[in-house]
Amino acid sequence: MIILGIETSCDETSAALVRDGRNLLAEVTATQMEVHAAFGGVVPEVASRRHVTDITRVVDKVFVDAGLTLGDVDAIAVTCGPGLLGSLLVGVSAAKGYALASGKPLLGIHHIAGHVAAATIESDVRPPFLCLVVSGGHTELLVVDEAFRFTKLGGTRDDAAGEAFDKVGRLIGLAYPGGPKVDRLADEGNPHAYEFPRALLDDGAYDFSFSGLKSAVNNELTKRRNRREEIQVADVCASFRAAVIDVLMDKTARAVEETGLRQVVVAGGVAANRGLRSAMQTYQQSTGVRVVFPPLKWCTDNAAMIASAAFYKAVQGFQSDLSLNAYAQLSLDTWQTW
Repeated sequence: MIILGIETSCDETSAALVRDGRNLLAEVTATQMEVHAAFGGVVPEVASRRHVTDITRVVDKVFVDAGLTLGDVDAIAVTCGPGLLGSLLVGVSAAKGYALASGKPLLGIHHIAGHVAAATIESDVRPPFLCLVVSGGHTELLVVDEAFRFTKLGGTRDDAAGEAFDKVGRLIGLAYPGGPKVDRLADEGNPHAYEFPRALLDDGAYDFSFSGLKSAVNNELTKRRNRREEIQVADVCASFRAAVIDVLMDKTARAVEETGLRQVVVAGGVAANRGLRSAMQTYQQSTGVRVVFPPLKWCTDNAAMIASAAFYKAVQGFQSDLSLNAYAQLSLDTWQTW
């Protein structure tokens, strides 16, 4: 089964062709990072306009790269939510057009389901497994069963991990996107230099909260600037990163114990974080629990993950009709009832 995947949930215009959910035939992604860097973050209206100009060019090129045509695909998959509404609408509208023109089935895919599926592309990873999703907009712990169905154990109550990294980068004065730069600077700093809070660490549940941590960093920086004290930026980054990772690791380890699952997938943009990867590798070595990260190219938003997730839904008979809409907010539970 060959599926054309389309992803436009934020500022990446991406198309991919994937066979049987695992074999990548071709992928093309147009990034807007330089455009939004001038504004210090993604501007939704700018993003959606760029998607309009890029979408057909990206899809045309992915077919050329794969040596295929629209008639060769078995289904059209597209991210329908959550994400920036204007951006999502561009992808959904394009996917409807391709589905209508080809007569092939249309599948609306949840963005988080795509991130989870990314770990199964060109790998031997198969559910069931526990999945820690860490990205700019999401921090969630999920149980993924054999049928690629999701049970949410917990999620973020405010800022997601990736969002907190970017905001701390902005507080320090780092250029957008700040998260990866905070991660790199943290490698040079002392993670014990500042005692930042670990929110909800001992609540016994699996929810996350990083807004207070961001505020604590802001308060520390403001205090030292007011006193004209020197700020060791690398130490701030290292201490902040350690606070985030401590919470992520603690809750993941407890979820492993509770569920009995011995395979953990870490997905989303923050799965590229070097500190988190190092902590997870140490955990794997000490416990024997298998920890899997997608390749770096599939940690950030991409269409291959959407085509992969669509395969697991298609084999169950899932299909959307041409009334499919875009949703800025969409829970996994709601999507799974469609």
